[in-house]
Amino acid sequence: MRNKKWLALSGIALLATAACGSGEETTDSSKGASSSDAKKEITLVSATDLPQLDPTLTTDSTSIIVTNNVFEGLYRLDENNQPVPGIAEDVEISEDGLTYTFKLRDAKWSDGSPVTAEDFVYSWKRALNPETGAEYAYILQDLKNANKILAGEEDLDSLGVKAVDEKTLEVQLEAPAPYFLSLTGFPTYMPQKQEFVEEQGESFATAVDKTLYNGPYVLDSWQDNTGWVYKKNPEYWDAENVKMETINVKVVKEVATGVNLFESGEVDYTLLSSEFVPQFQDTEEFKTRADARINFLRFNQKNEALQNVNIREALAKGFDKQGVTDVILTDGSQPANYIVAKDFTFTEDGADFREKYPDLQNYNVDEAKAAWEKGLSELGVKTVELEFLSRDEEAFKKVNEYIKGELEKNLPGLTLNIKQQPFKNFLELEGKGEYDISAAGWGPDYQDPMTYLDMWVTDGPFNRMAYSNEEYDKLIQGAKQEADQMKRWEAMQEAERILLEDDFAIAPIYQKGEAYLERSNIQNMYRHPFGADASFKWLDVN
Repeated sequence: MRNKKWLALSGIALLATAACGSGEETTDSSKGASSSDAKKEITLVSATDLPQLDPTLTTDSTSIIVTNNVFEGLYRLDENNQPVPGIAEDVEISEDGLTYTFKLRDAKWSDGSPVTAEDFVYSWKRALNPETGAEYAYILQDLKNANKILAGEEDLDSLGVKAVDEKTLEVQLEAPAPYFLSLTGFPTYMPQKQEFVEEQGESFATAVDKTLYNGPYVLDSWQDNTGWVYKKNPEYWDAENVKMETINVKVVKEVATGVNLFESGEVDYTLLSSEFVPQFQDTEEFKTRADARINFLRFNQKNEALQNVNIREALAKGFDKQGVTDVILTDGSQPANYIVAKDFTFTEDGADFREKYPDLQNYNVDEAKAAWEKGLSELGVKTVELEFLSRDEEAFKKVNEYIKGELEKNLPGLTLNIKQQPFKNFLELEGKGEYDISAAGWGPDYQDPMTYLDMWVTDGPFNRMAYSNEEYDKLIQGAKQEADQMKRWEAMQEAERILLEDDFAIAPIYQKGEAYLERSNIQNMYRHPFGADASFKWLDVN
């Protein structure tokens, strides 16, 4: 989230984003910048640049937020995180849950041309075309024959989607997927106009005028290291219910800067880091929210030392996660000894997925030291030096320094060299596997445990660390084909146990929380635990 999903500490949706007003300055911190504005205009602060505007190629949480607000799929999430009709006006679902027939409304692209069923067919096939290089192509795997197409066993025309007519889209699934409607709001499922995409060629989605929009907003400007500007889309089918005229986004990496802007009345919404929580926690503007994002360490097994399971176990158990959440973050984040978030998915009886294995990796210095010594002996070395890749935002720096200090203290002979990179560079390096350990993270794409688990299969596009376990792969593939939901959950729970308890393939750190300041005049900025982190369609200010 997702890498959402930061999609890393890789995809941080609105972990990096805050909202503020764009009106005149005031020294009265009770007045937001937008409170005196006659027009509907606010400003958001993002800790990261916008890496990608092409919905098919989007992988990080900042880009997912943007595409969610300038494009629209068949459905989108509402304030209760339930799918509501977007470009689809209605849907008929067959009794066996395998066929979805969508009736499209009279929606338009930002150039005034109609959005058609063929725009969805083209977009989905484009994502699955290996020439496109879409890392998120696998998220289409619920579609009939999608996995066979990805494996090169079927051609694109066999995909389970067709345009019956201009306003009717028929979709066939491999197996019933109760989350499918919410999934159609994810960027990879959004439509694209073939004629425009092909006309732009390699320039498509590289600038605001190289993109067609069909969502509540269009991008009016976009500059690296500076920010971007949303403008209300007059061609949007539901434009009368879009209240904001302009949403400005500025790239600002320092939390203190956002706090200063809030106090001076220039900012209406900003994130807080630990040092500011005591200052504001008793004020009415102070708020917190729970998240389903998991931050973790990714161990790249291209590195010889990290191919050793004992070395990975030592690194996973050798630092106190409670220190990260309770001392450094203090924003509602919780230590995570798991990769599938708690309080996220439940059985029909209300049981949390986490109940069977609440803790799969615990902090234990003695066990970490023993595993470390065993690993060094097996490698025939006395020291190990590893590069620790991370994003360069302030929040990551503090966590990384803490983890480095803990591990180097508890594991004699270890040297961690922190490599802080701008978000876009971080994503490129991690995607190429050019790191030893990365400070990563994942926000769920849809409300099902599989969104956390299928990226670790052998050669998966988000594996990015050369991890491979045949038993794990079989469990994940079996779960995807299993109709019995309890058996499906059991397979996924066992897969997670193998990933974390047997293989120590990654080291979860914490389940994310947020502490922030928000003016009372901001209304309906909906935040989601999966998919895009934020929806601005219904956003309003008094």
